[in-house]
Amino acid sequence: MSVPAFADLLERLVFTPGRNAKVALLRRWFETQPDPERGLGLAALTDELVFTAAKPALVKGLVAALTDPVLLALSHDYVGDLAETVALIWPEREGVNAPPPDLSEVVETLEVTPKAELPALIAGWLDTLDASGRYALIKLLTGELRVGASARLTRLALADWAGKPVEEIEEVWHGVAPPYLPLFRWLEGKAERPDPRDAPVFRPLMLAHPLEDADVAKLDPSEWRAEWKWDGIRVQLTAGPRGRRIWSRGGEDVSGAFPEIVEEMDFHAVLDGELLVVREGGAVAPFADLQQRLNRKAVTPKMQRDFPVGVRLYDLLFDGGDDLRPLPFDERRRRLEEWVERAKPARMDLSAPIAFASFAQLAEIRAGARAASIEGLMLKRADSPYVAGRQKGFWWKWKRDPLSVDAVMMYAQRGHGKRSSFYSDYTFGLWRPDGNGGEELVPVGKAYSGYTDQELVWLDRWIRNHTVSRFGPVREVEKSLVLEVVFDAAQLSNRHKSGVALRFPRILRIRKDKPAGEADRLENLMNLVEKGSAAEAAD
Repeated sequence: MSVPAFADLLERLVFTPGRNAKVALLRRWFETQPDPERGLGLAALTDELVFTAAKPALVKGLVAALTDPVLLALSHDYVGDLAETVALIWPEREGVNAPPPDLSEVVETLEVTPKAELPALIAGWLDTLDASGRYALIKLLTGELRVGASARLTRLALADWAGKPVEEIEEVWHGVAPPYLPLFRWLEGKAERPDPRDAPVFRPLMLAHPLEDADVAKLDPSEWRAEWKWDGIRVQLTAGPRGRRIWSRGGEDVSGAFPEIVEEMDFHAVLDGELLVVREGGAVAPFADLQQRLNRKAVTPKMQRDFPVGVRLYDLLFDGGDDLRPLPFDERRRRLEEWVERAKPARMDLSAPIAFASFAQLAEIRAGARAASIEGLMLKRADSPYVAGRQKGFWWKWKRDPLSVDAVMMYAQRGHGKRSSFYSDYTFGLWRPDGNGGEELVPVGKAYSGYTDQELVWLDRWIRNHTVSRFGPVREVEKSLVLEVVFDAAQLSNRHKSGVALRFPRILRIRKDKPAGEADRLENLMNLVEKGSAAEAAD
């Protein structure tokens, strides 16, 4: 498969809004493309294809040497996406007649080319491609595809094409490497299923549905088990003879960020749990503390001391080679308790069950979750097997109600992928005294979700008509538009100018009816800060 063929796929994915239509595009691609090209394209779409030496700065340097800097800056500001800007502005070279490269040629050549020779190599490829091909090549090199096809959606399309359950594909996914030749041979019926036994592969997690009031009335308390829903990140610990891994809920390997946990995984099991910052005495710190450890490939000893982590265990999926997932929850819980008593794993403990006789009693318990910096409750049916995905009726999450403030939009930035032509990321602020008898706005958060497509169009137009200054891709706007913002928690933060960080902020509505001067004050938000949050814990 040539880069132009991959470019055609990317372009169609970008401009195809429907999920089923995207699946159909990917399915046709799996049907028509040869090996190893389709496997390399699959790796690119699922972020498994990484080129460490080809950075965006290299591409920007190449185009900067060939174009007027003012024109390049204006074009980048207008287009909003580096790859698209370079693809459109790259000068056509006369006399170039070399064929466009295949994906396999790109991958193989990049692996053996010295860093000093990369600029000439990439420039030569850009010369042979048209605008669509250049766009695909740059996206491929920088690992920033953002075409509206997540890794999960791509695997769903693969399952649809092969007529296999996606859970079976996900169980072997991390046991094969690009270009996934054993995987494709199995899916085409030409070989046995790759065997992940004892390999530290990811098993799809069981998820919960939000619990509504109408659902509560239908439940029998005797059939359900309750435990706290902690405000950390869901992880799966997989360890055995062939290695150790910590997986996020989406199947991303996050082992490098938590080496002290990996070090203690001297067992043969697969465990489900919540990764938390746990301080002296067993106190669970707010999510803002855990954020200091996230999205890192490696951490310093100081960071490990300042933000010590542990795992609160929820479930036992495999005990050695025994698959416990078909067993009912009560039986798996009994096996988990026995396993913890036997293994005594360091930096890990059991999620404590919550006794209750009625859901009215449980509702009272849930009401104290915010004061304890807990996200809410989990309800699990006693006889439920461990089933991948979100199976309604087995597990429920009963989260605490969100908080809200009326904030003023201060800055806006373009989004990515299909939103790259819209200003869709909004920084908002609250009022505080300026020290001179007046008031000033201070940023308290950034949101890029919660609004409808129609509201996005309206907001984009408003931002363009009310811009007062520009800072690269960011526009400063008139301080006159109020947004009602909801969030799960407010926590102290030394990293933010306002001194506070918001958990999962999203826009509830646009308050066209409210003057900016009537928006909330910072002191109102400070009153909502959870006890024991980041700055307090560090003191």
